[in-house]
Amino acid sequence: MIPAPRESLSVAEYGAELLRLVQPDRRSERVRLAEAGGRVLAGPVASRVSIPSFDNSAMDGYAVRRVDVLETPARLRVVGEVPAGSPEDPVAGPGECVRIMTGAALPGFADSVVPVENTDGGTDWVEIRVQPAVAAHVRRSGSDIAAGDVIAAAGDRLTPGLLGTLAGSGHTHADVRPRPVALVASTGDELVADGSPLARGQIHESNAVVLAAALVRDGAQALTGPPLRDDPEQLAEWLDRNSGLADFVILTGGASVGDYDVVRDVLVAHAGGTFRQVRMQPGKPQGWGLWPGGTPVIALPGNPISAALSYEVLVRPLLARLLGTPSARNLLAVAAAGWRSPAGRVQLQPVQLSSAEDGRLLATPAHRGGSASHLVTSLAHADAIAIVAEDVTDVVPGDLVTVRMFG
Repeated sequence: MIPAPRESLSVAEYGAELLRLVQPDRRSERVRLAEAGGRVLAGPVASRVSIPSFDNSAMDGYAVRRVDVLETPARLRVVGEVPAGSPEDPVAGPGECVRIMTGAALPGFADSVVPVENTDGGTDWVEIRVQPAVAAHVRRSGSDIAAGDVIAAAGDRLTPGLLGTLAGSGHTHADVRPRPVALVASTGDELVADGSPLARGQIHESNAVVLAAALVRDGAQALTGPPLRDDPEQLAEWLDRNSGLADFVILTGGASVGDYDVVRDVLVAHAGGTFRQVRMQPGKPQGWGLWPGGTPVIALPGNPISAALSYEVLVRPLLARLLGTPSARNLLAVAAAGWRSPAGRVQLQPVQLSSAEDGRLLATPAHRGGSASHLVTSLAHADAIAIVAEDVTDVVPGDLVTVRMFG
């Protein structure tokens, strides 16, 4: 099959083309907080209580009336004790105080707390040695957040910290977006998936492993299987049988212009396949189609680095659109070393990040071979991708470069 000429698109143009394949999923499901880690909120969440819900002590010490200790040292009688969790509200008269523990409710008579280290630690009588400030060491009710205040928005990912905030504000469940389902398969007669010894011309399959891990990291459910052979009938039958299980399909390999690029041939024949030359390095050959039934099929290059970096800049935004999460944020870093970049193509360079003594973020290529598409190990120690513009051919040490973190 002679491939049709391909239109050349920028990364942004082709990314916008892919984004049109999916729409945000507005459905929601309720899950327990203990099972919600990494999920995406379907709507805003408000606090059910004020935090703290009562005035309490920030220190172990003594609850006092400040007027009783304006002159120090002052000697006060200890008439009670309030541990954390106690419902007691002891009464104390002038010249009296109550021992109190961190987190315990402040007695109604008190307006300040004196830390135990500013006293002699007495139990019947105590000597206050340092005059407290107004409302010293008192946490006021609602000083963190008031009941009814919004603490999270739709599209927020439930991190450990946010889960703790929801639990602390009285929630036990969260309404979250369903996990998008992605079906991933690598194609190619040269691929061996089970770690078996390699024959001449064969390689161990890694693309499905990398892409499945990235999909799970980004909030999706990944379905994978063994590599598919370069057999058009087998590929078409596999897509007929499995594409309906997923929100979208990712295929790697067979997307270029060679005689054995069966992904291209099958998608053109059965799915209105559209293939492009995208001005990026690595990852130039890209394509997509809509399999009968409506499932988008995204064709990525087969070289491991091309597939992994194509996912980060082209497929990851599609997943964010489905989930309603913000797009990946770019940062600026300083090039710690120089490297070459191809003219007329956006270069995606795996980099390691570090900090300079002055606090600036530094980016260093993760592999001495640069961004060549076959350098599998360049991802092993990379923290981010440096995104070098089409019109830049040399990155010089000290240049500012755009970087995008993995995950």
